[in-house]
Amino acid sequence: MLKIKYESNKKIYFASDFHLGSPNFEESLEREKKIVRWLNLIEKDAQAIFLLGDIFDFWFEYQSTVPKGFTRLLGKIASMSDNGIQIIFFTGNHDLWMKNYFVKELGVKIYHQPTELQIINSNNESTNLYLGHGDGLGPGDNGYKLLKKVFLSPISIFLFGFAHPTLGIWLATKWSGSRKKQAVAQDFYNDKEYLFQYALATETQKHHDIYLFGHRHLVINMPISENSKYINLGEWFSDENSCHYGVWSNNNFSIERFESNLGKIQP
Repeated sequence: MLKIKYESNKKIYFASDFHLGSPNFEESLEREKKIVRWLNLIEKDAQAIFLLGDIFDFWFEYQSTVPKGFTRLLGKIASMSDNGIQIIFFTGNHDLWMKNYFVKELGVKIYHQPTELQIINSNNESTNLYLGHGDGLGPGDNGYKLLKKVFLSPISIFLFGFAHPTLGIWLATKWSGSRKKQAVAQDFYNDKEYLFQYALATETQKHHDIYLFGHRHLVINMPISENSKYINLGEWFSDENSCHYGVWSNNNFSIERFESNLGKIQP
């Protein structure tokens, strides 16, 4: 379990699914600049920032190299980390091959599995979150679950790392593009949502106030029980449902939208 002693004059931020690198250099660069503007805005009061996966449309750490690009975002994260802001990454299905580059170079923490987060206020009262990217959780999507096991096997990682980075990154980019388009095309399935079903089942075993995920590319807020809810953060790459992020402030969680006149979307 991850614990944060919440500072009342600060905020905790959550975002996911930037998919940097897609669909092309120009659009990705503009999105990256927008993300950095967002980080510049929240830097003044951020106690911690949680990035819940698929920050990159593809990421693989070779023995002596990493994918080129994203220098604005990486530099900003390093600067914020150096200034004492906690940065926590959760890997997603597009960047599941993160290892220690971000830990050593940027000073961030990396989680590869969903994790409990306990936010403790000045009165020693706690709010319990269960958060992660969300891929491969709940019923269904058995093909992907099998594929994920294959991708994470030591043999697969060795073979991919052995290939020339130019070829490996090209192949992975083609595959990741097809997966993302499939996810965007999906409709909202209400109580049949895999992550809702997963949260519902998990809640029967242990209570959490908020189940917070990305992956679905939809902003979702669904009650699990009278005192528990499932929230999805949406994404940052489309015009219809883009640039939402979560904020913990004054012992309350809300969803906001960056560079938009829509204002806050309260849970």
